[in-house]
Amino acid sequence: MLLQHADVELLFQFKNVGAAVKIASWNVNSVRARLQNILEWLSYSEIDVLLMQEIKCIEEQFPKLEFESLGYQVAINGQKSYNGVAILSKLPMSEIVIGLPNYMEDEQSRYVEANIRGIVVSSIYLPNGNPINSEKFDYKIAWMEKLKEHSKRLLDREVAVVLGGDFNVVPDDDDVHDPLAWQNDALCQLETRKKYRELINLGFSDAFRVFNDTPGRFTFWDYQGGAWPKDHGVRIDHFLLSPHALDICYGCSIDTSPRGKSKASDHTPILVEIDHN
Repeated sequence: MLLQHADVELLFQFKNVGAAVKIASWNVNSVRARLQNILEWLSYSEIDVLLMQEIKCIEEQFPKLEFESLGYQVAINGQKSYNGVAILSKLPMSEIVIGLPNYMEDEQSRYVEANIRGIVVSSIYLPNGNPINSEKFDYKIAWMEKLKEHSKRLLDREVAVVLGGDFNVVPDDDDVHDPLAWQNDALCQLETRKKYRELINLGFSDAFRVFNDTPGRFTFWDYQGGAWPKDHGVRIDHFLLSPHALDICYGCSIDTSPRGKSKASDHTPILVEIDHN
């Protein structure tokens, strides 16, 4: 059992900054199926804002009461059985945006945004894009272009912007356990990485790589082939920070502990700590 990631990742500790807010992103792979795991994690992780992806339910089916009992407000962009994103926040939310405002014809629920004490925070579930050479990959690239356009408008506001979520992008070969095995996957295609780099080049920073330069740190392990115990993962869940957000960010880490739970999501949370004052 090669569970080295479970030991190494958790060695990273945030600075003890009293005025900071902890923001996490987690593709939960069905909020109802993973509800007990999510509630347990929230009960001890002291998360102020949780960005969720693949909630896989419409708003009426979302377990609002359970999260509200923990002190969270909820903003949801849901979809029956597939996709769906949400923001949970213990801090007041305003200016909630459901769906990419420049891509309102999109039929899939992949984006929700809120202003949380002057910080624009987005939960993003970018299309997977497999198989390549299909309309699914074309949709992925088109969606990334729309995200880039909207993100540019957010940057033009000159405020702190935090884009978090499952980007379905492996930025570099350091972010995949076996680059050769993944070379034909949409997550690792040159065009995918180019679009991701175009987004970064607008002025965003990959928060995890700002604070961590060690290769082989992952956020997703497939259910098949013993990927989790073998640590055969990829890093596809990211936080992209605008310059204003990076200036007030104290750290970024991956918490691998939820992935080892019974009935776990195939993703694990990634976290940033931001000064919200």
